[in-house]
Amino acid sequence: MPNLNKPISPQERKDILQSYKSLLEASEAIIQPGDVKMIREAIAVSLRKATHIRRISGTPALLHSLEIARIVVEEVGLGRTSLICSLLYDVLRNGEITIEEIREQFDDHVVLIMEGLHKVADLYNRNTSIKSENFRKLLLTFAQDVRVILVIIADRLRTMRTLERYDRQSQEVISSEVAYLYAPMAHRLGLYTIKSEMEDLVMKFTNREMYKFIAKKLNETKRARDKYISEFIAPLKKELSDQGLDFDIKGRTKTINSIFHKMRKQNVEFEQVYDLFAIRIIIDTDIKKEKAECWKVYSIVTDKYQPNPSRLRDWLSVPKSNGYESLHTTVLGPNHKWIEVQIRTKRMDEIAEKGLAAHWRYKGIKSERGLDQWLTNVREILENPEVNAVDFIDDFRLNLYEEEVFVFTPKGDLRRLPKGATVLDFAFDIHSEVGKKCVGARVNQKNVSIKYELRNGDQVEIQTSSNQEPKRDWLSVVSTSRARTKLKQALRDIEYKEAEIGREMLARRLKNWKMELTDQLIGQLVKHFRYKSVHDFFRDIAEDNLDAVAVKDYILKEREGEGTG
Repeated sequence: MPNLNKPISPQERKDILQSYKSLLEASEAIIQPGDVKMIREAIAVSLRKATHIRRISGTPALLHSLEIARIVVEEVGLGRTSLICSLLYDVLRNGEITIEEIREQFDDHVVLIMEGLHKVADLYNRNTSIKSENFRKLLLTFAQDVRVILVIIADRLRTMRTLERYDRQSQEVISSEVAYLYAPMAHRLGLYTIKSEMEDLVMKFTNREMYKFIAKKLNETKRARDKYISEFIAPLKKELSDQGLDFDIKGRTKTINSIFHKMRKQNVEFEQVYDLFAIRIIIDTDIKKEKAECWKVYSIVTDKYQPNPSRLRDWLSVPKSNGYESLHTTVLGPNHKWIEVQIRTKRMDEIAEKGLAAHWRYKGIKSERGLDQWLTNVREILENPEVNAVDFIDDFRLNLYEEEVFVFTPKGDLRRLPKGATVLDFAFDIHSEVGKKCVGARVNQKNVSIKYELRNGDQVEIQTSSNQEPKRDWLSVVSTSRARTKLKQALRDIEYKEAEIGREMLARRLKNWKMELTDQLIGQLVKHFRYKSVHDFFRDIAEDNLDAVAVKDYILKEREGEGTG
């Protein structure tokens, strides 16, 4: 266990100074003259409060705060409010400063995010398992202001980068938490670079041998890979230059974690994984010419190398809901090797690297609405007290990694759902009442059942019936968290209604027999007939699964017993 009270060493002082300089350099472009005072104040607070505080790893808390702030600005791409909050997060978490003190010194924007971070810190201080009911509060906090998520992701990334300083148990706990929640969140928010690094670091601490093996293999094959990339790129560079395009082209090796998953999924050895790297072509062009020039580059690439038509991925026409825009194709390169080529503009590349945060620099991009909708859905589901937190988090995780399908309403409105969504998911996505009354749909002018799995480009017209009621087996038909939550609520409402009908029926029958239905009697009946709940008992009465005569016989028998006693 490191000594958490030892003073800062000369080397640590150097590291802190270097981190401070890096932060100032990274922040140069985002700081307005009026912001400097507040940022200096945040650094001063952090300096005053955190000089002698150390994290469990032994790292000075001040260095950790400066590094989170740098990641937030440089790697996530956020502005001065998030920078200030990153500097204050660790001192708030350690109880060295209160929300009231922050409110006195900083503006409302800072206070709002710090309140969210305070709730998160409070949960961590209570050692809350991310699989516990309490964790819903954490996610609810996240959904209030997305910058709370982004600061936490930066904090977790910095922690993962220094994880070798932690003990073995902490490494496993932190790694599983990052794998379970934060890497999927980074993915969903379009922070692909951070998500990839997190997954690699998780693997480094949870599957060490395989991580070292793949890292060693990549190192051994680097020279041959670089040579091949140069050969592949050379004719493309010439043609793109001749066409007068302003571009950057480079090869990018796949992450260790993604290579491992390919080996496992395809059941092959390292040497048999054919797509160890991808080629990325980034064009610098005016926003109005973006699509046309990306397709122009696609044409040049596919003129030089034969494409595999089934591997074309067009996220230019319809971007992913996290804002990702790009054109992916797989072509046959030299020596008959399949190579993935990604084509995008400088703006698209920044959004791909920095995800959501980059949208705030490019206002008016339509896909931003997708994230707002996603966060609204998260809030809706979390605020429903009926939702089981563990079920929700599992659904939530799955939905974070989902690919999407894009379908149209009869009016031509585009709606996006996770891949695997059914007609019933679509119906609940429109409105709860539409979902509850759904009997099927017309998809592309053909009648289909509620189980039909939606495909990209489908035009869907939901068919309803006033006689239709939700059924329990529908839970195996829906795949989205939103639909499942609404469906469970609808089923509960039906059960309550049926239970009320059953109660009235039994009370009426007993009254005819000169018997009274008391709370004490209900408890005895539930126990005698071995029901889990009062609702289940009354529902079976309503549905004639339990005969009221059997209830009467039991009561008479009990009375006889009392009489003879």
